[in-house]
Amino acid sequence: MDIKRSIVNFSLDHYKGITYVMVLATLVLGAFFPWIRIDTDPENMLSEDKAVRVFHRQTKEDFVLNDMVVVGIVNNKNAEGVFNVTSLTNIYNLTEFARSWRSQKDPNEGVVEVDLLAPSLVDNISQGGPGVIKFEWLMPTPPTTEAEALVIRDKVMSNPMLKGTIVSEDGRALCLYMPLTRKDISHELYTALSEKIATFTGDDEFHITGLPVAEDTFGYEMFVQMAISAPLAMAVIFILMLLFFRKLILVISPMIVALVSVITTMGLLIAFGHPVHIMSSMIPIFLMPIAVVDSVHILSEFFDLYTKEKGRRETITEVMSGLFMPMLYTSLTSAVGFVSLAMTPIPPVQTFGLFVATGIMIAWVTTILFVPAYVMMINESRLENFGASAVHQERQTRMSKLLRAVGAFTYRAAKPILVVVVLAVGVAIYGITQIKINDNPIKWFAKTHPIRRADMELNQHFGGTYMAYLVFTDNAPARLGDDPNYVGALRDRFRQTVESMPEIARARRLSIPMEKQVLDSADKALTRDAYLEQLIEWTADQEADANDANADTWLAFTDFFEKEKETVSLFKRPDMLDYLARLQAHLQAGGLVGKSNSVADIVKKVHQELIDGDPASYRIPETSAAVAQCLMQFQSSHTPDDLWHFVTKDFRRANIWLQLKSGDNRDMARVVNDVRTFVEAHPLPANVSYDWAGLTYINVIWQDEMVKGMLKSLLGSFATVFILMVVLFRSPIWGLLCMIPLSITIVVIYGVIGLIGKDYDMPVAVLSALTLGMAVDFAIHFLERARSSYRKTGSWQQSIAYMFGEPAQAITRNVLVIAIGFLPLLAAPLIPYKTVGIFLCAIMALSGIVTLLVLPAVLTLLEKKLLSSSGKS
Repeated sequence: MDIKRSIVNFSLDHYKGITYVMVLATLVLGAFFPWIRIDTDPENMLSEDKAVRVFHRQTKEDFVLNDMVVVGIVNNKNAEGVFNVTSLTNIYNLTEFARSWRSQKDPNEGVVEVDLLAPSLVDNISQGGPGVIKFEWLMPTPPTTEAEALVIRDKVMSNPMLKGTIVSEDGRALCLYMPLTRKDISHELYTALSEKIATFTGDDEFHITGLPVAEDTFGYEMFVQMAISAPLAMAVIFILMLLFFRKLILVISPMIVALVSVITTMGLLIAFGHPVHIMSSMIPIFLMPIAVVDSVHILSEFFDLYTKEKGRRETITEVMSGLFMPMLYTSLTSAVGFVSLAMTPIPPVQTFGLFVATGIMIAWVTTILFVPAYVMMINESRLENFGASAVHQERQTRMSKLLRAVGAFTYRAAKPILVVVVLAVGVAIYGITQIKINDNPIKWFAKTHPIRRADMELNQHFGGTYMAYLVFTDNAPARLGDDPNYVGALRDRFRQTVESMPEIARARRLSIPMEKQVLDSADKALTRDAYLEQLIEWTADQEADANDANADTWLAFTDFFEKEKETVSLFKRPDMLDYLARLQAHLQAGGLVGKSNSVADIVKKVHQELIDGDPASYRIPETSAAVAQCLMQFQSSHTPDDLWHFVTKDFRRANIWLQLKSGDNRDMARVVNDVRTFVEAHPLPANVSYDWAGLTYINVIWQDEMVKGMLKSLLGSFATVFILMVVLFRSPIWGLLCMIPLSITIVVIYGVIGLIGKDYDMPVAVLSALTLGMAVDFAIHFLERARSSYRKTGSWQQSIAYMFGEPAQAITRNVLVIAIGFLPLLAAPLIPYKTVGIFLCAIMALSGIVTLLVLPAVLTLLEKKLLSSSGKS
């Protein structure tokens, strides 16, 4: 007795024991569900030690940056926009609410008050007299009159750093930027803000957006959607199967298989400590059609073969004997398609692929053991009037007539069918060349979703709600020991200065102890900055103790070392600040960057007010000393630490904040290219480098790696599936034949994606694995049955009648069950679920059509080469 017969007999003989074990295993693994963890952070699409993530974390630490929720207030009814008493009072009250807000889950987490960007918490910088600058709160209290509101407008509009960031150019909108201690409390803050906003009166429209709140809210809604969409899809599948097989008690078995597969797989995922990411949240959606497919094949053949005389045991034994190997290979090929995702460098995609593959094999084991066992638990009397022989002929032939006509058509029109398919594939290949790789977490929401509408509205009014950080670093050796030539070069410059002094003899005499005491005994462990500070202190001490004649010379020495120190602090140098300013202007001229801020903007604004307040004075001063003066003045503001968001305290690293109007990956990629082009045309100093940080940039990196990884995994799984097909059919030619529906389906589906302009995003990329499994499933069943039938008839023309009977009906039923069953996903408010729904339907329909049209057409034309040799084997 062969192994497959042994397995089937074991199932039939121990049907109660198998059922008990299955129920127990499901309950045990289902018990892990309360420990589920949700993770929608796109950062985690990359491994923790990925260079871009390491740099991103370092940047946030160095520049004290936090992920921000953006709240926009728009007033299109008042003539002065948001600059009226009611609007500004609402804005003030919302700011006060945000300042004190703390997470209910953890009171230590909340809004970072010191960095909250709002009218009541930023300085108005103005002149306090000649050479004097004044810092005062922009809106310390809400205005009480409309005139006071307009004064606030004039003040904020006079500051280029705030215009386009806090307030829109037209004055109709204002933004609050709320940095969070932890971004996974974004949805909680979103809910709290929404409740507070509901208490306000007036004509203001409030919009809450930003990548952190989009990602965290998606996680919340994803959990809800997972609990709705999967059961809804199962319900539709159940109804469709009931219509096909017309026996409630029998149709329950595929539903049990699907439920057991989903619960055990998700239970294993949670038990092994994996969080539920956007990818793994789709495991039930991907797993259900695959789990049901084998059961539909079994029920379809059981329906066609069952008679009262034959009985359920003999019928299910016959069914399982014919389907055991095709089901094994279809499950293996589907699993291979998803296991291949482990080749991608994206951890959540790897987890998704491995656990879907695990679920597929769980479904196969459950199907071959439980479905026969379940049949044995049904009393024979419950199958009264079941089966094709008991169904009225006119109802039975509605599908069979159509399929017989299709079969005859494939025999008569084999060549035209293949010509049309070749043309379609050619068009699809062109479509593939038009595919645009792009993703944007905001676009995971439907256009009617409040977060999506907020994004569209605010990006019309402001410089952009998507943040990216362009960080420049001075890589010159920081310590004296790292650059042995520095002290010698400094001595040479010092001697040149001495030789140019008016009292050269005195300068030469005083420089001797200077060189001996300090220059010749430099501590190699000191940084340049600390070393120069040491020299400044030493010369200042000598000046204090010197007589009047020598004091001037020591003062000149002090000035020399102070100037040297300014040149060491790279981002205090006017030329470097001017470089940053020119780069900012270049990027904003490109249109994708709506606004940018840097230390250069701070220096320009303070310089403007120090000089005369005239817009013409909004520029970088000409000397490092003047820059240092501007920075020192800014340190007298109410928020002096704001400077360290743009430059590190040693002035060796500078950060440009870029606000993008679009969070699309391709737009961020264009900005990256714009910077590269500018730097190539205007080279940086030899020791200066730049790099990127921010969630908008990280999305570009993981998307790029995902696409490359998906392509690699698809090619690898394609090759593996081909090898499996060669083994199954014991023929390379039949292996290639089996790959035809798969190849055509993948090419056409992705060609259509390119032609209709659908972005190639994460759900679309992962669907390739599902395409591989489904398309091969139908081809295996069709070709295995075709060879078996041809051995009996010796003629493909005669075999067509059989092939377009039960085998074609089983494929068609599967196509209809899955294609229609998952259309309810189109009602989901989350775009990834809609994408999966429509493409699951398209994949099933297309792979079924290609299998039933192209394979018989090929067999018709190559009958002698393919079937004759197969029939003799």
